[in-house]
Amino acid sequence: MRRIFLFLATNIAVLFLLSIVCHLLGVDQWAAARGYGGMTGLLMFAAVFGMGGAIISLLMSKWMAKMSTGARVIEQPANEAERWLVDTVRQHAQRAGIGMPEVAIYDAPEMNAFATGASKNNALVAVSTGLLQQMDRDQIRAVLGHEIGHVANGDMVTLTLIQGVLNTLVIVASRIVGRVVDSWLSGGRDSRDSGTGIGYFISVMVLQVVFGLFASMIVAAFSRWREFRADAAGAGLAGRGAMISALQRLKVNHGENTLPKTIAAFGISSPLGAGFARLFMSHPPLDERIAALQNAAGR
Repeated sequence: MRRIFLFLATNIAVLFLLSIVCHLLGVDQWAAARGYGGMTGLLMFAAVFGMGGAIISLLMSKWMAKMSTGARVIEQPANEAERWLVDTVRQHAQRAGIGMPEVAIYDAPEMNAFATGASKNNALVAVSTGLLQQMDRDQIRAVLGHEIGHVANGDMVTLTLIQGVLNTLVIVASRIVGRVVDSWLSGGRDSRDSGTGIGYFISVMVLQVVFGLFASMIVAAFSRWREFRADAAGAGLAGRGAMISALQRLKVNHGENTLPKTIAAFGISSPLGAGFARLFMSHPPLDERIAALQNAAGR
């Protein structure tokens, strides 16, 4: 639950800042003064903040991942293990029909790996030192296939677009409902005549958090679904048995994940969750992922 509280605190801080910016720039007052005629401008403003922020994050994703994890890109393999790692990624990428990603290693005790990047032909695949030390090569090959599956499926781009659209809807919907609440609290006062009141400002703040939570649940649900697809891709590239074996091996992590929050959703391993926290999990439980592969083999 600590991650949920951290998410809430971060979300509230960001949305509070957004509300302040809208107020200082006069965006809310401008939209209110024009009634529904101001919706076009509000929508454009929301799209800039909602879609723009998500797209910038995507474009910077490789750089951010390298900086936040200290990942070292393998420019020239220093030993046989690094050479095998690069060759395996190249083989998977060729079979998947994508450009060769950058291959990197980052220092972390748990078994983990992630893929990120702005496009299928401009990606980064990184593995932890813990994974290289604790998995055999068939299992590592399957994990790399899983990450290449994410890249080939365009998961990073799709997740960014979904997040951007939902961000935009949250900004717009919170202000539409906020105007209704403000009008009700002021006894039907027309905001075009007297501007927005404190009820509007508070309502927007609260509604952005509430709507933002629902948006996060939708993003998390998509993220869990894409993990099943990436597992299937890993099974296709490295063998179903190897992919199942790799997922079973990951259970030793006990949900440990030291990846920064900004890229944790892209790792093959994620923190455990139950109850309400499960709605915000970026990954399905490993037992469910293993069962999905086993059931697919029996069809």
